[in-house]
Amino acid sequence: MAKNICTIAEQRNGELRKITYETVSEARRLADRTGGSVTTILLGGPGIGSKAAGLGAYGADAVIVAEDEALSKYTTDAYCQVIAALVKEKSPSILIMGASSEGKDLSSRLAAALDAGLAMDCTALDLDDNQNLVATRPMYAGKVFAETKFADGCLQMATTRPNVISVAEPDQSRSAAVEKTPVSLDAGSLKTELLDVMADTSGKADLTEAEIIVSGGRGMKDGENFRILEELADVLGATVGASRSAVDAGWRPHRDQVGQTGKVVTPNLYIACGISGSIQHLAGMASSKVIVAINKDPDAPIFQKADYGIVGDLFDYVPVLTEEFKKIKSE
Repeated sequence: MAKNICTIAEQRNGELRKITYETVSEARRLADRTGGSVTTILLGGPGIGSKAAGLGAYGADAVIVAEDEALSKYTTDAYCQVIAALVKEKSPSILIMGASSEGKDLSSRLAAALDAGLAMDCTALDLDDNQNLVATRPMYAGKVFAETKFADGCLQMATTRPNVISVAEPDQSRSAAVEKTPVSLDAGSLKTELLDVMADTSGKADLTEAEIIVSGGRGMKDGENFRILEELADVLGATVGASRSAVDAGWRPHRDQVGQTGKVVTPNLYIACGISGSIQHLAGMASSKVIVAINKDPDAPIFQKADYGIVGDLFDYVPVLTEEFKKIKSE
């Protein structure tokens, strides 16, 4: 039986985010197994429709575009109202969206509005013998993985962690049918108003989208010492993160915090400097593809998760690594 799958695109300042291509790629992979179709819903301000056709190369059969000035910036009320109406109209079997900050905020409200089953923060999606969605998600700081199945007859929803799904190679011979839909917002039901968006001026990728992260913990000793991590990050094109203890000490802002009470990240490379590896920190980075740990304590829990470890003083090793990477890049 064909499964029609819907994905929710994400955009920021009129540009599609990487998680959009990840969810479309995964939806295409699942739909191909059932002979189903992939429809992507794209919301944004005037002009966002120009980004729609390109999603066909990644697997979308159709893109529904809702353009309105009120949708140029994400707000939970407006986005939920518009998306819920479109999903009810299209009646997909499966709905996939990213487990980004926006996705986490929107998905639970959307699931309630659609009376759907929801598996959040998934690291893998599959279909069982009956072609129902099976969602895999980590639990207990990544020590176990739970497989979630859905009740018969309900809309099956899942959010996927950024960076865990490979983006398909674009097939330029594919195209998507673009359908623009009128936006009708019930202003009386909108309970919140977006006053301002404070942009990150660092120029670095958001932690949840970064392919390389260099993080520091209590072993950094003070905030000034994070400059050596920033130098390494500049060479690698990485983003700097921090443990909760470093954030609590006031050395880094909360937006840099990796962990259960911060951001869950899945970069290709995670370098942990002076981080012992508390359970709550491991919960936020244990799914990284490659983990490198630098710590003076050979018994630090971080080494149990690390693919590569250096037992030593980070202040000795990090500057050396920075210089070596500079040499490699200059060759």
